Parts: sequence; structure tokens; C-alpha cells
Amino acid sequence: MTTPNQRLNDSAGIRWGVLLIVAFTMMAAYYVNDVMAPLKGLLQGQLGWTSDEYGTFTGAYSFLNVFLLMLLWGGLILDKIGARLTGIFATLLMVGGTAAEWYALNYMGGTSEIFGMKQNLFVASAGYAFFGVGAEVAGITVTKVIARWFNGKEMALAMGVQVALARVGSQAAYGVALPLAKSEGLTFPLFIGLVVLVGGFISFLVFTFFDKKLDQQIKSDTKVGDEEKFSFADVLDVVKNPGFWFIALLCVLFYSCVFPFQKYATELMITKYSVSEDLAGTFVGLPALGALILTPIFGGMIDKKGRAASIMILGAAMLIFVHATYSIPSIHSSALAIALMIVLGIAFSLVPSAMWPSVAKIFPAKQLGTAYALIFLIQNVGLWGVPTLIGAVLESYCITGQQVVNGQTVNLYDYTLPMLIFTGLAVAALIVALLLKVADKKFGYNLEKPNMKS
Repeated sequence: MTTPNQRLNDSAGIRWGVLLIVAFTMMAAYYVNDVMAPLKGLLQGQLGWTSDEYGTFTGAYSFLNVFLLMLLWGGLILDKIGARLTGIFATLLMVGGTAAEWYALNYMGGTSEIFGMKQNLFVASAGYAFFGVGAEVAGITVTKVIARWFNGKEMALAMGVQVALARVGSQAAYGVALPLAKSEGLTFPLFIGLVVLVGGFISFLVFTFFDKKLDQQIKSDTKVGDEEKFSFADVLDVVKNPGFWFIALLCVLFYSCVFPFQKYATELMITKYSVSEDLAGTFVGLPALGALILTPIFGGMIDKKGRAASIMILGAAMLIFVHATYSIPSIHSSALAIALMIVLGIAFSLVPSAMWPSVAKIFPAKQLGTAYALIFLIQNVGLWGVPTLIGAVLESYCITGQQVVNGQTVNLYDYTLPMLIFTGLAVAALIVALLLKVADKKFGYNLEKPNMKS
């Protein structure tokens, strides 16, 4: 409850309740984003797709964000019209894009072509691309919502909890996708995601009522000056800030070592480490499970103790160890492969819990939407380019044999070269993290200091 002199976000119960509401929307988005990753083999076996075509499909998530700069426009819109309308638009895009993807995979064949691509591949990729715009814009919207509702409070912990709950969606996707697809049909796991996304849209509508009331309280308590009004000159201010480039580069390199890797990791676990098909997706989802448990813990530590820049360095170093070990051809231990997934989960918890609250320290509130949007835009270059690259590399250089699945002849692959590519990206992430710590000392971002005000 709040007293007459309190704002809604001064009540711990209300601000954490708001967090749970918007986190559910992101949980649904993460489920849909990851639900087709464990189904690479079925997509190849039932639809006749190649690894190259699968790479095109999974890279489509970021296509519009990269080539039409949709995330940049989304960030500008967010800072211009606010989180409520932007979030509603973003969730509608996710629902519509997922519906198109499901329809294409369920009802369209691959004999006809559109722009030189199989019909089902083209429409599914287009739907996934529109979903990607909605998911990324929703992501920056929710991040800015948390920065606003938890300003001066448990911001890193709140962002950690939101990330953790989103990973619940990922873990659910990796855990249930393959068994459900085998028992109920290829597109059934995606249909579940579509239903949950509709629930996420309704959940976000509930949030808007709370946020509108907070707006009214802020306007009655303060006089909004020019310093609180967004202008397009802020875009130039953001990109001129050295901290932006270090955070953005770390973001794209770090996430390019995680999300694209997970798109192929189920097949890696099955073919190289002899993990059961029914369990491989669950083990690939272990990083999401680790994030569920550890990200709030690390976020709470950063709120109280600081050391965000150092934690980002540690997380990047752990990624190098994971991918370098996966790249060793002579290692086939399933136990080690699973252990490496756990280590990846720890790194996956460390870096986001430190990185996203750091953006709120580097930029003022009026530039946060633009800053997050530009960072997410650069991140999407990696989320588009890396899985597309890995698919092409597998098809061109890594075929070791063939087998027949559901009447379709599919290729078998050696993942040594792709894992070396991921290792190189992780090394680059470590270098950028070290440079960020140097910049923190030089420009006084206070990344090593606690987030909570005494």
C-alpha cells in the first residue's frame, strides 16, 4: 500500500508486482524465440531444410532489426511516446509474427518458391522477423520500465529477476519442444507459444494501468523541464559516449556466443556427445535454468557491492573456456558437455546482471530508450549474422556423412570449426570488457560502485 505522499514505485509490493507483470510478457517472448531451436533435425527431416536454410530461418529474427533499423526506430518511438503504447505495439507484432510463422510451417509446402526460397521457409522467416522486431522492442521497453520503477532502488536485482523469469520461457522451450513435436506434431510447441503470447499481451495491458497512475503522480510532484524531454539530438549524444560503444560491442559479442550457439547446440549434444534426443534440449536449456537461479543473486550483489565491470570480465573469460573446450575434437564425454552448459549458465547470469544496469548509469533517463535500442540494434547484427554464418560454414566445410530421417536424407556435421568461431568471439568479448573497465576509470561511469543509494 502507498501513503498520500508516496508514489506507486515507493511501495515494494507494487513495484515488484509490476515487474512480474511485464516479466511474464518477456517470458512468453523467450519461449517463442527458442522453441524451434531443438527442432533443427525435425525441420530438416520433415520439411527437407538444409543447415544453410535453417541458418537463414533462425537469423531472420534479426533481419528487419538490422537492415531496416527497426530497433532504432523502436527506441526513438519509446522515448517519444512512452513505454505503454510502445509495449502494446511490440506485443501485437510478436503475436502476429508468431501466427504467420506457425501457419507457414503447418500449412505451406516447400515445392513452390518465393524470391528463390522455399515457400514455407520464406513465410516462416518473415513471421519470425516480425516477431523479432516486436520481441526486441518489447525488451528495451521492459528494460526502461524497470529502470524507471526501480530508480535508486534494487535496479540490478530487478533486472536480474526479469532476465531470470525470461529464461524460464527459454528453459521451457528447450525442455518440451522436441518431446511435444514428436508426440503432437512439429508445430504444436509453437502453437503453445502463440497462445502464451496472447496472454503476454493481456498482461502488458494490465501494466499500463499502473504505469499511467505513476505518470500522474510524477507530474503532480515535479515540474517537467526541457531536460526531461527527448530530442533527436540525444541520438548523437548517445553514440558520442565512449561507454556506449564498449557496452554495445560487449553485448553483441557476448550474446553472439550464447544465443546462436544454443540454436545449434541440441544437434551438437546429440551427434558429438551422444546425448539422448529427448534430453538434449533440456541440457541445452541449462544456461536458462542457471540464469533463473543466479541472475537475481548476482544482481543483488551488484546492487549492494558494485564491481559490475569486473563481473563482465569474469563472465567473458568463462565463455572462452566453454567454447574452447567444446571445440576440442577428441573430447566426447557427455558429462563434460553437460558440465560446460552449467558453466555457460553461470556466465550467462554474470554478464547481463552487470551490463544492463550499467547502461542506466552511463546515460540519463531521457536517453535510456535510445541507448538500449541502439545497443540492441548492434546486438541484432550478431544475432542475424552469426547463426547465418554458422549454418553456411556447416553446409560448406563440416559435412561428415548423411543419414535418412523421416524419408529425407540429412547431413551429419563436425562442429569443430563452428566452435572455434564462437571461441574467437568470446576472446573479443573479453578484450572489450577489459577496455570497458579502463573507460570506467577514465570517464567516471561508477560501474564498480553499488547501485543502491544509501
